[in-house]
Amino acid sequence: MKNEKLTQDEYNALDEVKRGTKKGERVSACVGRNTKRLAALKLFSVARDGRVSLTDKGEQTLFLRRCIMGLRAVAADPSSPIDADVAMFLGKKSHIVARAEGGFEISDKGRESLADIENQGF
Repeated sequence: MKNEKLTQDEYNALDEVKRGTKKGERVSACVGRNTKRLAALKLFSVARDGRVSLTDKGEQTLFLRRCIMGLRAVAADPSSPIDADVAMFLGKKSHIVARAEGGFEISDKGRESLADIENQGF
């Protein structure tokens, strides 16, 4: 799909579905108003009983967003804490490098990727 750029409200709905709901609990208004579009983008799946769950694509979308936010945080402040899985992924992709004094430093490749991300409007 061409228009896969998500709003903050849609990301909030994805986060909420990832956390899950208790049995018998209704979805929030945030999830309700975003279900149709997120299901069309195949980020949500809706079961016959109405239960909404995150698809693999939805999980990947949230992880990618966390990586972008982590990269931005390190660019702004090398001592910014980032989640271990995000740090490992960005390190494997050579976007960040661990610093001897703690924290991370953004690499040239990381700066290029961040510039591309900004140019795309994410």
